[in-house]
Amino acid sequence: MARRLRPVGLDFVETAPLRLVFAREMAASPEAVFHALAEDVPGWSQWFPAVTLARSTAEGAGREIRLRGGTRFEEAVLVARAPEVYAYRVDVTNAPGARALVEEWRLTPAGEGTRVQWTFSADGAAPFRLALRLGRAGLGRAFRDAVKALDRRLASTLA
Repeated sequence: MARRLRPVGLDFVETAPLRLVFAREMAASPEAVFHALAEDVPGWSQWFPAVTLARSTAEGAGREIRLRGGTRFEEAVLVARAPEVYAYRVDVTNAPGARALVEEWRLTPAGEGTRVQWTFSADGAAPFRLALRLGRAGLGRAFRDAVKALDRRLASTLA
């Protein structure tokens, strides 16, 4: 059953009760990475293995995301500042126990490539927070695999 979450702002990235931060460098430029994150939303299912469907909604101000296993998100884009930051808030989800979720992708130049930092900020019932803490390693692996796949994808489109 889908539930509406608390509408938090971008400051939640810093103030959330639970923050999981992952970072990795990739060869692609910040501009190319930003384009893949913010402008090629349907492409997420090609490089982020957990994503089965991604589409822009509300003329680009929102997103609909579906994950393997049936989790669904209706999201609002909070900031899309090329080529530095892309962040969105989950407004509606069927994930049990969630109260507020914001994800931020921060891009900084790293030599000729990009340092990608993904912050997953959450609040929810105690079992939800515990599940995320226990799942930290899995989320980190999913992030690393996704960034590696995105880097390969971007390299093949530039070749």
